[in-house]
Amino acid sequence: MLEPSHNKELPAIPAKRYFTIGEVSELCAVKPHVLRYWEQEFPQLEPVKRRGNRRYYQRQDVILIRQIRGLLYEDGYTIGGARAHLTGDNNQQDTSQTKIEIQQIQAELLEILDILK
Repeated sequence: MLEPSHNKELPAIPAKRYFTIGEVSELCAVKPHVLRYWEQEFPQLEPVKRRGNRRYYQRQDVILIRQIRGLLYEDGYTIGGARAHLTGDNNQQDTSQTKIEIQQIQAELLEILDILK
């Protein structure tokens, strides 16, 4: 598993509509039980549940999880502090989420460039 300070080294998010909890666990370097716990603590994190309560996360959920991971593991926030940060300061949340999306797009473009070479 990655060290907390390596959030920028996470793999690119594939172009899929839904991700299983195992896939999200690998994409975000967080164990599945931690993801289930974060669902209880962060009201913004609501994966789609289908038959048998199987969770299916969407792209914005994966981005949110990476943001939560960064706040908790890199920035040193507590769960309550991270929750307040995500709900309180919408401008900063939008800015950091946009920043994450730009980094993700750059990583995907570099992968495409490597494939084309």
